[in-house]
Parts: sequence; C-alpha cells; structure tokens
Amino acid sequence: MPGHQPYVPATQSPAELTARALVLGVLLGLIFSASSVYLALKIGLTVSSSIPIAVLSITIFRALGRTSILENNIVQTTGSASDSVAAGVVFTIPAILLMGYDLDISRVAILATVGGLMGILMMIPLRRALIVKEHDTLIYPEGTACAEVLIAGEERGLQAKRVFQAFGVGFLYKFLMGGLKLWPDVPGKAFAFYPGAAIATEISPELLGVGYIIGPRIAGYLFAGGCFAYLVLAPAIKLVGSGLSEPFGFPAVKLIRDMSPGELRASFVFYIGAGAVASAGIIALARSLPTIVSSFASSLKDLRESRLGQAVARLRTEDDLPISLTVGGSVALAIVLALLPQVGVNLLGAVLIVIFGFFFATVSSRICGQIGSSANPISGMTIAALLGTCLIFVAIGWTGVDHRVQAISIAAVVAVAAANAGNTSQDLKTGFLVGSTPRRQQIAILVGALGSALVVGWTLTLLNRAYTYPVPETHAPFSEQALAPAVGGRAPVEVLSATMSGFRIAASDSVDRATYQIVRVYVVTEGVAAGKYLMDPASHELRYVLDPGIGGRVHEYRGKPIPRLDSPKATIMALITDGILTHKLPWALVLLGVFITVAIELMGVQALPVAVGVYLPISTSSAMFAGGVVRWLIERRAQARQRSIAEVESGPGVLFSSGLIAGGAICGIVLAAVAGVFGSADALAERVPVSQTLGGLAHSNVLAYGLFGLLGALLYRIGLREQ
Repeated sequence: MPGHQPYVPATQSPAELTARALVLGVLLGLIFSASSVYLALKIGLTVSSSIPIAVLSITIFRALGRTSILENNIVQTTGSASDSVAAGVVFTIPAILLMGYDLDISRVAILATVGGLMGILMMIPLRRALIVKEHDTLIYPEGTACAEVLIAGEERGLQAKRVFQAFGVGFLYKFLMGGLKLWPDVPGKAFAFYPGAAIATEISPELLGVGYIIGPRIAGYLFAGGCFAYLVLAPAIKLVGSGLSEPFGFPAVKLIRDMSPGELRASFVFYIGAGAVASAGIIALARSLPTIVSSFASSLKDLRESRLGQAVARLRTEDDLPISLTVGGSVALAIVLALLPQVGVNLLGAVLIVIFGFFFATVSSRICGQIGSSANPISGMTIAALLGTCLIFVAIGWTGVDHRVQAISIAAVVAVAAANAGNTSQDLKTGFLVGSTPRRQQIAILVGALGSALVVGWTLTLLNRAYTYPVPETHAPFSEQALAPAVGGRAPVEVLSATMSGFRIAASDSVDRATYQIVRVYVVTEGVAAGKYLMDPASHELRYVLDPGIGGRVHEYRGKPIPRLDSPKATIMALITDGILTHKLPWALVLLGVFITVAIELMGVQALPVAVGVYLPISTSSAMFAGGVVRWLIERRAQARQRSIAEVESGPGVLFSSGLIAGGAICGIVLAAVAGVFGSADALAERVPVSQTLGGLAHSNVLAYGLFGLLGALLYRIGLREQ
C-alpha cells in the first residue's frame, strides 16, 4: 500500500521461516490448543493466545541467542492457529455424543484438518483486498496489538516471567483444589427460604483469568444471565410445578418439588438457555448482514485484482501463495472429505462445505477486521450453516438417524474454516505491520493448523472418557417396535454385542461386577433419552446410563456432584439438528428462550453474552464475573494514574491471566488423565489423603472463597504494575 512502511522494510531479509521457529510455534500451539479445548468445553469461549505466545517466543529466543522480529512473528503465527481450530471443533463435534455415538479420533482429526486448512486457503486470495487495500479501514485489533508487542520486544525486550509465574500458580492452585481436594472447588448454597434458587462459584484460576481478559462488561452480562436462570427461572418453575403429583420434565424422572436447582436446570432451564443462545447467535449474525453483503461483494470484486497484483509485484512483503493453489487446494480437500467413508460426508456435503465455507470465511475475515476475533459471531455463522444444511436435508428426505451426524460434520468443517479465516486475517495483519513475508507466514499458519488439528481429537477423547461414569437409571425393556429398524435407515435403538462389567458407579465408592450389554439410543424412544446405556441381559431392563463426560445431562447423584464438561455450543448444535430432523424437542421451552432474547435485544442490550449466561451454570459465570471485577478496579486505578486502557489491554495483568488460564486448563487435563486411569475423579485425593488432616476445613466454603479472593488480589496487584 502506498505510504505504508512496515517495521522491517521489504529490502531486508532477516531470519524468518526457520526450523526452530516452526518447532517452537507448534509446541506452544499444542499447549494452548489443549488449553483452548478445555476452556471451550467448560464455558463455550476461547481467548486469543497470540500475545502470550509472542512474549514467550521473544523470551525463549533471547535466551538462546539473537533472533529477529520476523522469526518471533512466525512462532506466534504458527502457535495461534490453535484457538480457532479448537473453537470450531469443540463448538460442534461433541454434539454427536449427545446423539448416542462415540467420539472417533480419526473423524475429529480429519474434520479439523480439512476445516483448518480450508479456512486458511480461502482467506489467502483476500489478503490484498482486506489487509493491504483497506489497511486504514480494517484495524484487526488483536493483530495490531500483537504487532505492537513484537515491536516492543524487538526494541527493548520483554520478560515472559509473568506468564511462567501465573502458569505455576494456576497449575498448583488447581492441583491442590481439584486433585488433592484441600478445599471445595465449587462452593455454594441452595436457599431454603427461596426454593429452587442457588448460588455457587467454580473457583478455578482459568475462569478468573478469562473474566479478566473479556472485561467487566461481557463478564457482567454473563453473570446477569446466570442470575436470571438460577434466581428467577428455576424458582419460578419450582413454584408453579410444586403442586404436580406426577413426574414432569425433559426427561420426566422426578417430581418438580423434589428437584434440586441443578436438576431444574437440566430438565427445563437448559432448553430455555439453548433457545436463547441459538436465537442470539442468529441475531448477532443478522446485525452483521450489511457488513456480510458488502464484504462478500467487494471480496469477489477484488479477487481478480489480487490475482493481477500478485503477477506483477514480487517484493518480499507482497509474495503470497499462488491463488491456483488456494482455490485448487480447497476443492481438493472437499473432494477428499467426500471420498472418506469413515467421515460420512458425501458429494452434496462437500458442495455445501465449499459454498458455506467460502461465504463465512470471507465474512469472518472482514468482521474480525472491524470488531476483532473475540466478538466474531462464529457460533451464529455455524448455526446458520447448520440450519441451511438441515433444511436442505429435510427437503430431499434425508431425515434418518445418521443424517444428523452428517449435518454436524458439515457444520464442523464450516465452523473451523470460518474461525481459522478470521484468525489468519489477524496474523497476516500482524505480518503486514512488522514486515513479514506473506508466503512464509501462510505456510506457518498451515503447519500450525495441522498440528492443532491432530491434538484436538486426542484431547477431546481423553476428556470425554475421563468424565464418563455409569449413573444408575432404570428403564423398562424396549418394545419390539422400538428395536425395529426404520425404513431405509438405522433403528432408533441398537443393542450392541459389547459388554461392560467391573466398573465404579458414579458418585459412589462401590463397584458393580455384574456384566451388562451396551445399548445405544439414537433418538428419544419410549421415554428414554438419547445416549448409551447398560442393559441387564436377563431382564432386558436398562440399569445405568453411560452419560458422556462432555455435555452429559446428569450432574449429580444422591446429592453428590458428578464432574462434567458442559460444552454449551455443541449441545445447542445437537438440539437444533435433533429438532429439525427428528421433531423431538420441547419447543415451548426453546421458544421461551427465543423470546427472552428478543426482549433483551429490545432493551438495547447485547443479548448473546446474557443468553450464554442463562445457559451456563451460575458457578461458571460468577467466577468469570470475579475476574471482570478485578479488571474493572484496575481500569479505574489506571484512569486515575493517567494510564490508557490500551496499556491495560497489553499490560502484565493480561499476561498473568493468560498464564492462569493455561496453568489451570493444563492441570485440568492432567487430572482428567489421572481420573481416566483410576476410574474416579477423586482417585488422587484417595491415594494421597492430605485433605483428611484438614478435617472440616477441607469442606469449608469460607476457606474456598478466601483462597479465591487471595488469587484475585494477586491478579489485581500484578495488573496495577506498568509494562
């Protein structure tokens, strides 16, 4: 662009795409990818890892010897692909667990790889139009901030000790709390004077860090939604339904007057929140419609100009991968996806992926330039793609059981492609400002996306297995009609030849050594919800539900909590697909959530974070709210000291929060692996009974909140320091 001078001129060629930069970028990307997967499963959000990876790269390479700003940029470019790949996969793929299917690592890896690479390839031809031509119009906030960090590190060096310190603090805190059980991890209380209401806080370091990074406004909206769900909706349902003499709910397993706040959420508020989030995502997408139309039209117009420009301009800073490779590669990836039988995406699915993928990749790239990756409505785009796919399937008669998985697979590729296109745009903006070589940066992004795609499936499978427990739940034998296959499709209930025995019962120390047959229920049948069950081979009664660890519906048994990863976005995708293709959904509750969203929007409030707060457990939103309050206090002090908000955005508090997120999330994965090996989330505490020496303190809510307050005070003190 005439007049723009990058930090490193095109006439200079310092070290850039080196082997050590790619290796370090992939390694850091794998760590942050696992962290992003855990975070997305817990709260349905991810945070950008570009700045912490850039700071780590600057520090590590300075310790090894002299480096260049372009080499550090390659590291953050390679590593930052982890966020978008993790988000796209986790927001969609776990939906198949709720339909009775198993997670397959190869399926996840293939879908993540195709979506990640396709999003990058589809964005590359738009670089000249969006990054170069509209440099003064499209800011790309995260990309610009990352460039400032890289330039600051080049000129005066940066210390990553804040990230390392916070990682250690977060890991140790989470290990003592979640592993050794030295204090409650979710202190809270149900109100006896206000039946159905409850308040709780999951006092984890990663949620505190997320709340700090997203800021007080969004964190406040999330907590407001949680208060509405647990202090308004649940008590109202309890009040109205207490007079019923028969079990009622979805599924109907208990009298409403006997339900705990958690059970009220699982049977009613869950569906209201899902309707609220789905409609809020669509509204967010509709609000961006003028931008979508203009960006798509201008991008198509500029494609030819970009191609011509690439043919004549051969400066280092203008050297892109050829358009023939990007277009041909996208088509080739779609064809490969259609030909792989284990994925289940046919030719029509491949065509839909290319159409939806290119459209939303273009939209995502431009929206990220205006409002940043954090506010990019990826979930709304994915819901729109899923709705379009399901409606096409209904039109041509594809409403069988397996067609739901096909629709989710298509949505997964589109979600990853759209998320990665936006992330690629941010990275290319950083490269444009610091003077990177686009071709080399694009290669680095492809490498990073591939590495992240391979680890996402492993992490998902590990976490799901670790948190999956057999929960006692008895159902009468199925009728012959339920077991009969549908015309041209799979039976709604399938009795497998596999058996299971000698397992530990959820929320219990007892072991059931009897042998049971495994049964899959693909759609709600004769009052039995979709999922996997254990059946007594003699009486044919269902005795246990193998509730998945990701998105499971059973959160407590006999008053004892069962650890779960809620996976809010994937659960919504499953509800949408089921609702359209199987017509078995409590639409009254879903529509209640839709009109709550409409009411919030009419108030002039951004509905999406409030809706997400309604859907999430209040324990999650209240912990993030605490982080938002710390950020609010720091911003007030910063203004009093004549410091700008931009300084707070890139200050020590953000780096420390990133470390808390990574440390807490990685510890959570380690504890999940331990639980998977020993068959219990309490296995470590039982083998190292340190908590017994504390007596009642190990169950004290006061101690738990006090230690969480100390962690917040530490974050506040570090956040006040200048860079």
